[in-house]
Amino acid sequence: MRHLRRPPRIKVLEALGAIADGRVHVNGNKAKVISSTGEREYEVYVDLDKRIARSTDNGTRFRGYVGYPIIAVLMLKGALPYDERLAQALKGIPWKKLNEKYKKYSKVMDLIFDELEKKGIKREEVEQFIDKVLERLSELGLRG
Repeated sequence: MRHLRRPPRIKVLEALGAIADGRVHVNGNKAKVISSTGEREYEVYVDLDKRIARSTDNGTRFRGYVGYPIIAVLMLKGALPYDERLAQALKGIPWKKLNEKYKKYSKVMDLIFDELEKKGIKREEVEQFIDKVLERLSELGLRG
């Protein structure tokens, strides 16, 4: 079993968006997370006592980092910080389409930050929230 790496920062925002969209369904240690396009369903397993997290999303399976489905489940379980106002502001964002169109997470992040600014949420506030989530995630020391 390998240690899961820290995810790209955008994955924290994708997790919030998935929760706001009602795409995360937790049942004990298992969960199903529907992709932003609705085409895929990710199977997630989290056991915080054993520090194990698995998911069928590409980031977790092929790149070895904690994917957004795991982050979303951990938020709903109270193991990671959650911000309802920010989640609602991220509702309905077509993550996959944006990631495919712009090919760089940094470009998509800039777009998202612009949208959030229009909704009265400052970039620095969002960056601080992401930092808090990633710091807590590191403390969990999850293995996949």
